[in-house]
Order: sequence, then structure tokens, then C-alpha cells
Amino acid sequence: MRRVFFLAQAELLHVIRDRATLVQVLVVPMVQILILANAATFEIRDTRMWVVDLDRTSVSRGLVNRFAASGHFDITGTTPSLEAANEALLRGDMTLALVIPRDFEADVVRTRHANVELVVNADKGAAAGIVQSYAATILGAYSAELTRLRPSGFGGAGMARAAPGIDIRYRSRYNPTLNYQHYMVPGLLVALVTMIGTLLTAQNIAREKELGTLEQLNVTPITRGQFIAGKLLPFWLIGLIELALGLTLGVLVFDVPVRGSVFLLFGVAGLYLLVALGIGLWISTIVDTQQQAMFVAFFIINIYMLMSGLFTPIDSMAPWAQTAAELNPVRHFVAISRAILIKGAGLADIARPLTFLAVFAAVVLTSAVLQYRKRAS
Repeated sequence: MRRVFFLAQAELLHVIRDRATLVQVLVVPMVQILILANAATFEIRDTRMWVVDLDRTSVSRGLVNRFAASGHFDITGTTPSLEAANEALLRGDMTLALVIPRDFEADVVRTRHANVELVVNADKGAAAGIVQSYAATILGAYSAELTRLRPSGFGGAGMARAAPGIDIRYRSRYNPTLNYQHYMVPGLLVALVTMIGTLLTAQNIAREKELGTLEQLNVTPITRGQFIAGKLLPFWLIGLIELALGLTLGVLVFDVPVRGSVFLLFGVAGLYLLVALGIGLWISTIVDTQQQAMFVAFFIINIYMLMSGLFTPIDSMAPWAQTAAELNPVRHFVAISRAILIKGAGLADIARPLTFLAVFAAVVLTSAVLQYRKRAS
């Protein structure tokens, strides 16, 4: 027992004296809690919404105002054109479109019933169901509010004889059955590529440090640039192979639709892998052992995944977390993967997230290579 005590004491002193390990043990978990507590939530606020008001009456404006005042929806687009709303849904700019038909107020006054259509972007997965529930609650409350209004509020004395109601017609775009696997598998493909590109790259180069290979570069004709390229290229190819295997499995086992171009998906994946490889290379410059590399990579990947919209919707995050998510490359590749596979999106439809990935690839990979050369010199 005494030996165990001394051994435990020695390990404790080693952790306390090693600042890097102490930070990893104490500080990193606290940072994760602070960040993920605001990101991993299913409460949805400020969901981007598009309104197609074909009636433009006081009753239809009252309905739109109820959505705006609820706190759950942010009306970022209004148009009399349903086509514009569909394009916004395809680009992923909107989660919900509210379509108010012509003669909405007239139907409420004459027949006591009127129809509205809710078009939900079903590639949002669980968020689509939550948003749909919020919208139905608002519509139900507004219908009850119309019932309590006096007849003069609608311009007809017969109003009091029957209670007005609003019939809701739901239409789920891109994933009409709300199949959870169709929503998750495209995101999990991104997780596979990220693990290969970041974790294995960081560990592999950290192992070279432990073996002393980097010091031997000074006496060989191989330049550091050649060494880096030789180390990163295999993982770039492995990442694409993993994507191909995962996609094949998703199609055969889970019947995941492939509505867009597979070549476009792999082209974006090749660009994204430059980001993942750059992050792995950067991690290798700040650690000395494989164990440290694995811990730092796990910390970064964990936050990246949970703030990417893969498990919880971006719309449910705190406002500052939604802004921070824009700097998350995983978030953009997840959006692109789902858009191509589920929506059949083309290059023009994914231009915005693709531009983010291109900028990330240039900045991250260049910075990592420069930092690596600085530490290796």
C-alpha cells in the first residue's frame, strides 16, 4: 500500500509540474462545458423564416406579427412569390416558409375556416419537427384569438354564430418522411472525414517527433515541405476512401438518397480535407507526444462536432454560439453534404459555405505549415 501511495504521489507531482497536462486536465473541460452548454440544446429560437403573404390583409398581417413576436422565429424574407421561398429553402437560408393564400381574411369571415401552408425544410432533422410544433401552436393561439374578437372586428354580424378556425397544411421539403437516418448519415460522413484528417495526422507527426525523425531531416536531402506533403497526402487519400465507403454503406443499408452530384461532393470533400489536415498539422506543432496530440485533437473535434449542427440544430444555439458556428468548417461541410445528398443542390446553391471552406483551407493550411517550419527549425 505504501508503494502505491508513493507511486500515486509521483504521478500527481508529474501532472502538477507539467503545465500542458495541468491545462488539459483542469482548463479544457471547463471550456467545453461553457461552450457546449450553450450549443447542445433543443430549444429553438430565432429560426429563419420566409413569409409568402398572398392576401395582404389585416388578418394575414396579424398572423405574421404573431410569428414575429413569438421569439421563436426571425422573419428574414417576405415575398408574394412562392418560387423565391423555395429557392431560399434549397439554399438552406430558411427553415420554414409560411404561405398565406389569397382570400385568407375573406374565408375567415365567410366560412369560418381558412387554410395556411407550412413548408418545412425537413433536412434539418429533429429541428424540423420542433419548428413545426412551434408554428402549429402559434396558429392555434391565433385561431382562438380570432374566436374571441367581436363581430365588428371582421366586418360581419354573423361572425359570432361560428368560431373561426385555421386549417394547417404541412409540406416537408427534401425529406418528406422525416427519416432521421437520411438526415444523420450525410453528417456522419463528415465526422468520418474529420477524424481521419485531423486525429490521425496529428498523431502520426507527433509519433515522428517521439522517434526523432524530424531531427534527422537536417542530414537528409528531403526538405521539410516534401516531408509534410508526403505525410499529409496519404491521409488525404484515405479520407476520400473513407467517404466513398461510408456513402456506399449509407445508400445500401440506410437507403440514403443521392439526389445531387457525387463528383461535386467528393470535390468539396477534397477541399475540406485540406482544412482538416491543416488543423492536424497545427496540433502536431503544439504537442510533443501522441497522447497529447490525441487529447488536443479530441477536444477540438468534440467542440467542432457539437457546434456543427450535426447533433443539435444551429437555430437552437445561443446567438453568440450561432455566430461562432460560422467559423466552424465542419458546420459548412455538414450543410453542403446534406444539401447535395438530400436536396440535390448544385454548385450555385452551395456557393456560400463552399467559399467559407476555401478561405479556411487557405488560411489554416498555410498557417500550420509556417508554424511547423518555425517549430522544426
